[in-house]
Amino acid sequence: MERSEQELVRRDKLKQLRALGINPFPAAAFTTDANSDLITNDFVEGKKVTLAGRLMSRRIQGKASFAELQDSTGRVQIYFNRDILCPTEDKTMYNDVYKKLLDIGDIIGLSGTLFTTQVGEKTVQVETLHVLSKSLRPLPLPKTDAEGNTYDSFSDPEQRYRMRYVDLIVNPQVKDTFIKRTKITNTIRSFFNNMGYLEVETPILQPIPGGAAARPFVTHHNALNIPLYLRIANELYLKKLIVGGLDGVYEFAKDFRNEGMDRTHNPEFTVMELYVAYKDYHWMMETTESLLEQVAMDTHGTSEVTVGEHNIDFKAPYPRVPILDAIEKHTGINVTGMDENNLRKTALSLGIEVDESMGVGKLIDEIFGSCCEHHYIQPTFITDYPKEMSPLTKIHRDKPGLTERFELLVNGKELANAYSELNDPIDQLERFEDQLSLSEKGDDEAMFIDHDFVRALEYGMPPTSGIGIGIDRLVMLMTNNSSIQEVLFFPQMRPEVQGPTLTEEEEVVLKLLKQKSPITLSELKEKAGLSNKKWDKAIKGLSAYDLAKVSKNDEGLFVNLMS
Repeated sequence: MERSEQELVRRDKLKQLRALGINPFPAAAFTTDANSDLITNDFVEGKKVTLAGRLMSRRIQGKASFAELQDSTGRVQIYFNRDILCPTEDKTMYNDVYKKLLDIGDIIGLSGTLFTTQVGEKTVQVETLHVLSKSLRPLPLPKTDAEGNTYDSFSDPEQRYRMRYVDLIVNPQVKDTFIKRTKITNTIRSFFNNMGYLEVETPILQPIPGGAAARPFVTHHNALNIPLYLRIANELYLKKLIVGGLDGVYEFAKDFRNEGMDRTHNPEFTVMELYVAYKDYHWMMETTESLLEQVAMDTHGTSEVTVGEHNIDFKAPYPRVPILDAIEKHTGINVTGMDENNLRKTALSLGIEVDESMGVGKLIDEIFGSCCEHHYIQPTFITDYPKEMSPLTKIHRDKPGLTERFELLVNGKELANAYSELNDPIDQLERFEDQLSLSEKGDDEAMFIDHDFVRALEYGMPPTSGIGIGIDRLVMLMTNNSSIQEVLFFPQMRPEVQGPTLTEEEEVVLKLLKQKSPITLSELKEKAGLSNKKWDKAIKGLSAYDLAKVSKNDEGLFVNLMS
């Protein structure tokens, strides 16, 4: 693999450190008693401290130098004085190691004394220095020119998601999202634990992908010689535990669906599912309201959360709107009692793309999703779904043909799905068989028949209410992120396309071209600030890689970005 000039230089420094008897990757533990946050907020002049972190900037002025150290809590200024760091005649640690062999990005440990500079900056005066890890690649740190223009910022989303480890270093504010994510899950756990419910774990590899209508990932178990599926939901296993006599169970589940990817969908995602015996969907709506209000309060100190251009209030109670009423309100069409053919015609008249594999449930779902969903910005319970849309849900006690189900919509997207759970094994088997007929028609998201689950119901499941809350989407709302990739440390990405390895000079010219193209050759050369020799090599290299093209017209020579 061809390495950049900077990478080669850093590897040479690695050799020089070893030649001096310094291990750039020592095995011994380095014990600290302070961090940047403690120094900033609990500063005591003259206090001795030991800390570690990453060297992020430095200003060397002869025998003295100011630098910045970044750790998990923030940044702190550190000060090197040659004679304090090296009190003997041997000045190697300052003159050679610190000045010449360390780079931005290196991880160091140090001990020293706290003091305040003449301009009031809280600073650590370094007395001992330890190399803990040599960084062999330069960090993509932003640079600002004399005119205030910023270059080299690590802001490209694909790069950030693909190299989250770099993103967290150079964009430390990203970490706040994931700290809030932990706060959110902790609040949910505390809420249910205080209600006496048990957190459980259920299988991720399942012989039947049940509990939802979705396309699964499939693999093969060699020892058993059977197909296994990554779970699309954990619902059926949790309800088996209710059959077994547990009154309330919940799980933070990693689910997997082999479907499309966009700003709100990742093939691997987190859902919190809760099932409580002797409850119904009305109770679950009230509980969900209280839970989400608590989540907002614990995360922000208020029930109101800013999401994009909207101010969303999670304070209970939330409106209840039957789904068929919502469709009629937003389309002017009453679809109650419509058969499959009429629903298909209605969908087509509304400009919705449908196909012959779609049954009544999916057609209603498509109409609602296309025409209604986006209207519900404030938290709203959409209730009373048709039976065909809800194969695991109890028939509505008052409304024939409907079920006791709700979806919670926030900011125009589904956040939660909940039922009064179907516990009639005969009805359940019939619903599964209806799903099988949809599968035979070509619906690859239709449910499988889970005979073991039906058998469990035959032993008797008490009246139960259950809910699934999308944790990733909840975190998106609570952190004002519009993309699911922003709330996942490592979202799924397409395979990385390996392009040509560019020299440092080629990188400089390419970044300038990305900011402005076409650009006159003379302007580009001036902005690049390269010597004639390096400029010629850079522009020829980019042309050879088909990344740039030099062309001539009546106004002179221009350079165009080609990719």
